[in-house]
Amino acid sequence: MKDATPPPHIVLAGRPNVGKSTLFNRLIRARRAITHDRPGVTRDRMEGLVRRNGLTYVVVDTGGVTLAGGADGRAALAEGPESLRGFEEDILRQTEAALAGAAAIALVVDGQDGLLPLDEHLAAYLRRKNLPTLCVVNKVDAPEREDRMTAEFHALGLPLVAVSAETGLNVADLAERLADLAGAAADPEASNPRQALRLVVLGRPNAGKSSLVNALAGEERMIVSSLAGTTRDSVDVRFTRKGREYVFADTAGVRRRTRITDSLEKHSVNSALTSSLKADITLMTLDAVEGVSQQDKRLMSLLDTRKTPFFVLVNKCDLVPRAALKQLEKNIRALLAFCPHVPIVPISAKTGLNLDKIIPLAEKIHAECRLRVPTGQLNRAMEEALAGHQPPVVKRTRAKFYYLTQAETAPPTFVFFVNDADRVPENYARYLERTLRGLFGINHAPMRLRLRSSHKKTS
Repeated sequence: MKDATPPPHIVLAGRPNVGKSTLFNRLIRARRAITHDRPGVTRDRMEGLVRRNGLTYVVVDTGGVTLAGGADGRAALAEGPESLRGFEEDILRQTEAALAGAAAIALVVDGQDGLLPLDEHLAAYLRRKNLPTLCVVNKVDAPEREDRMTAEFHALGLPLVAVSAETGLNVADLAERLADLAGAAADPEASNPRQALRLVVLGRPNAGKSSLVNALAGEERMIVSSLAGTTRDSVDVRFTRKGREYVFADTAGVRRRTRITDSLEKHSVNSALTSSLKADITLMTLDAVEGVSQQDKRLMSLLDTRKTPFFVLVNKCDLVPRAALKQLEKNIRALLAFCPHVPIVPISAKTGLNLDKIIPLAEKIHAECRLRVPTGQLNRAMEEALAGHQPPVVKRTRAKFYYLTQAETAPPTFVFFVNDADRVPENYARYLERTLRGLFGINHAPMRLRLRSSHKKTS
């Protein structure tokens, strides 16, 4: 079967704090990118799918680019806002990578600030890309102000559209113009889109999450820095392996809430935790050098409580002696006593150690999560479990088990109907879970087991 033509990519480019991320969220109709009054929030590029009137294209949010006129007439980097210091070159490199695969560009400017030298330098830089370019004058919050707020931007020599990403003014019109600009085609999968396997990388700051995503994607997709907190948005990185589409979401490092005083970091952490809820599989990433922290324990406990499918990646194993690594794995296994089904994989994003095991393991866990067991097999499983180990005597009598059903999948949820659920102790419930896991081959996926009191047995 021939692969479908990928949708065209449109890059949102502009200097810091012109509202690109707010516009990105409007176009994709979701709150994916973190928006904040502080300039320089976005650093990594982020992609989102736009579906409008049967057409589809990808819009790419980028970090704020700071350019100044160079002595040779070409653009040179200028120093950005304080929150971007040291990342200007990385952001420009991310923007250039996005432009390399783009079909069109939307140059976003701020109608309230007016035309600034940075806008002019960036427009000159983008013209050399020889791509269809539209100037989007943002923060025009009233139709009667359009002419006045867009007038000086005509000097850029680009077609204009005035919008307000904050209120949604003219965004629908912008979406259609961008589709025309990029030559977006009809979406053959609009009625039945393929579901990519979504994997979220979660962990403390500086555990190597961005390096891991880059290694798996095979490109420098995320900005990597020794400075903790480099990643702020939960950034989706989409790629294909052996005909199967995957989305890896890199997230901001999650610190203890009591240590978070900055409002932007709060947004980042909330975005990271929300991403884990929406994931098919979560990759809990630890730092082998730093070991397991209290925050790591809290995150693993949270994932288990939520019954989130996850496994543990111990990154930077190339920096730890073999004996110390074995002891670390033993310690982690002891910490995971409350969820012994969770796999532990030592890896190195730098050397590639065991990276080839990640996707197959994720696929296996995902398949286990979707398992649906036939009724006859459920009844035989219950009989086998009861025959192997009878319920203990509680209050001078044993609980009577009537039947077993599967209530749902993702994760597999099994309900035992008994005459009195209070007579089934916790250790016997754990025995039942272990037995079902062995009989149904649910080795690594989370499982819910419920006991429900019933006064009669169904025929």
